[in-house]
Amino acid sequence: MAANLEDELIDKVRALPPGKQQEALRLLDTLASGPSSEPNGPGVDRRPIWEIVEEINATLPADTWEKVPTDGSINLDHYLYGAPKQQP
Repeated sequence: MAANLEDELIDKVRALPPGKQQEALRLLDTLASGPSSEPNGPGVDRRPIWEIVEEINATLPADTWEKVPTDGSINLDHYLYGAPKQQP
C-alpha cells in the first residue's frame, strides 16, 4: 500500500506547475523535519504584544490616531456597514 501512496504523491506533484512543485517541496521538507521545536511554530514573534504594537505605531504617520473615530464602540455598525449614526 505504501508504494501506491508514493506513486500517487509523485503523480500529483508531477501534475503541478513548477511554482507549485516548489511549494510542495517546501511543505514536504517541513513535514519531514518533524515537529517544530518551537511551541507555536517557526517564525512566531515571542515579544509581548505591546512591544509589537509600539513597533507598528512607530511606522505610522504622526496624525494617524487623530483620524480614528472616538465613537467607534457606539457607532460600530455605522463604520462597518454604513448604518445611521447613534447618539452617545
